[in-house]
Amino acid sequence: MDENGDPVTVTSTYPRDAEFVALEQIHAAAMRRLPPDAAVYLESGAGTESTLRANREAFGRWVIRPRPMSGVSAPDTSTTFLGMPLSVPVLTAPFGGDGLFWPDGHQSVARANAAAGVLSIVPEVGTFSYETVREAAPQAARIAQVHPYESFPYAAKRIKEAGYDALCVTVDCPMTGFRVRNKMAQFRPGYGIWAGNRLDDGTPAVNDMFRLGISAENQSWTWEQLAAAAADQDLPWIAKGILTSEAARAALEAGASAILVSNHGGRQIDPAPASLDVLPEIAATVAGRAPVLLDSGVRTGADVLLALALGADAVVIGRLAAYGLAAAGEAGVRRTIELLTDELRTLMILAGIPDVASVTRDMVAPR
Repeated sequence: MDENGDPVTVTSTYPRDAEFVALEQIHAAAMRRLPPDAAVYLESGAGTESTLRANREAFGRWVIRPRPMSGVSAPDTSTTFLGMPLSVPVLTAPFGGDGLFWPDGHQSVARANAAAGVLSIVPEVGTFSYETVREAAPQAARIAQVHPYESFPYAAKRIKEAGYDALCVTVDCPMTGFRVRNKMAQFRPGYGIWAGNRLDDGTPAVNDMFRLGISAENQSWTWEQLAAAAADQDLPWIAKGILTSEAARAALEAGASAILVSNHGGRQIDPAPASLDVLPEIAATVAGRAPVLLDSGVRTGADVLLALALGADAVVIGRLAAYGLAAAGEAGVRRTIELLTDELRTLMILAGIPDVASVTRDMVAPR
């Protein structure tokens, strides 16, 4: 009732599109908008999902050590990756099936990234072609994913001709993991949702991992095979899916220009190590010879800062970007990056960190 005793109409103040004030609101909006089976596809992991849970639990085992009275008031969040500028140390992951989440999928992601000053890793098994996403936002769509299968030379040539600056080679996915919740949900989207890079003439320009009749044996390469195939391409490449120091050394010996510490968001091997748990070991192995990225489990600006302190040069966001896309398309992805940046900047001020290059291991501690 108002002061006159009349009923008051209460309207919802829940944010719409770019008006989100918290990442949790973006996630909630995405879950409301998605059909149940698509939501399960996005949220689920492999096996018992112990790796999926471990990714988040790993961040909870660390704290930021504050340095009060530092005089920091305008921290610089910018950095570079393989010579490409980033306004904040964030890239978006090459999650496939993007048309499930928003009609123009990674085109919206790339446009949002261009506006925010970060980079897209464009998927091989996405809804739209490398060329289409590149044309949507060439400032951001500068890295393209490819799998080390028979199609690798064709895809790499096509990626270079489209104007991309680097490859992201997913080395941990010779076949999809055993994703129980997906199977129980009977998730069967049309093949076209993955087929943006198929050519009508039948040329194996991309992998056929989602087609029937292709065996895992035909899709399992060795580091030696990848090294030989990558040597024929005039593009730097990232090894995505590294979880051990041995794999990091093998990737560098095969010619990788960067290492992406990743357990595929808990969607491949289960149980597997949490990405953050093995990051320090892998960063020590790489020892500055190549930049190190981290994905799997990143949900907040604090997570970004913890990853930087433990050895990453930048993080890659998959589910977080997909939530933004599903919630509000381009505006949702852009707002996701804005909120990550705002939290990271706030924590840098509170922790007395003037710039990204100044983040060091002694700024965090075990909880």
